[in-house]
Amino acid sequence: MSWSHYIKEYQSYLKIERGLSANTVANYTFDIERLCLFLSEQRITETPISITEETVQFFIYALSKEVNARSQSRVISGLKSFFSYLIFEDIRSDNPMELIETPRLGRKLPDTLTIDEIDDLILAIDLSSNEGERNRAMLETLYGCGLRVTELISLKISDLFFEEGFIKVSGKGDKQRFVPVGELTQKYITLYKETKRIHLNIQKGFEDTLFLNRRGRQLTRAMVFTIIRNLAELIELKKIISPHTFRHSFATHLLENGADLRSIQLLLGHESITTTEIYVHLDRKFLKQVLQTYHPRK
Repeated sequence: MSWSHYIKEYQSYLKIERGLSANTVANYTFDIERLCLFLSEQRITETPISITEETVQFFIYALSKEVNARSQSRVISGLKSFFSYLIFEDIRSDNPMELIETPRLGRKLPDTLTIDEIDDLILAIDLSSNEGERNRAMLETLYGCGLRVTELISLKISDLFFEEGFIKVSGKGDKQRFVPVGELTQKYITLYKETKRIHLNIQKGFEDTLFLNRRGRQLTRAMVFTIIRNLAELIELKKIISPHTFRHSFATHLLENGADLRSIQLLLGHESITTTEIYVHLDRKFLKQVLQTYHPRK
């Protein structure tokens, strides 16, 4: 059978059995389609069942000339997962990726913003514009609650439990968690909701969506990226930032102010604390302070 057939079956497996989000499924699929394109360009007719380790090595070698080690590593990981699925389904008996090594990577530390930089970005928002109050509420929510951008744009009015001081967040794999929401963030969300959102012509199906575009529909991820990058240009920030930068900053500032990793893990919705541990590497001064404060032989 063709590559497209097995790719569709694999997508169904990722979505239904593993519960992965549409974005994650698309990322996995992209790696396989990249291999398919290479095979087509090279006039190689091997199928997912017949493709050999030598052919895959040929692809990885060509790929290494086009992308950096981190992107190469991601592609290798995605292909290993695909061929492992074929073995699991008894479609193949071996994995052609088994002996292919992933490039050695240094651990990439996430970019962060200082508190002053976050304040400057929020102060740069034009509150006289129709979208000003919404943008301020969004940035305060990103930083105040440490949300992923998809979690932000998917936030519902029915997810706001301000009397209890929490919001309900739908994270990766549709896993839900309750995240504390501060009074300042509550204030700006309420201001946007009661002064700007109520005047929108809200389209059917988006009545409960909190953050809407000017046409009364859910914002896209790309629009949130654009809003943040435009603000960064406005204040002449010399860092390349994205919505995720606010999430990294949220976690880093909590850690620097004494929060424990387990609590940060729960707030961020990380499945493994290993993911959260990357923030320990951001500030060596913090580690020195912890040792001096808590070790008996300081």
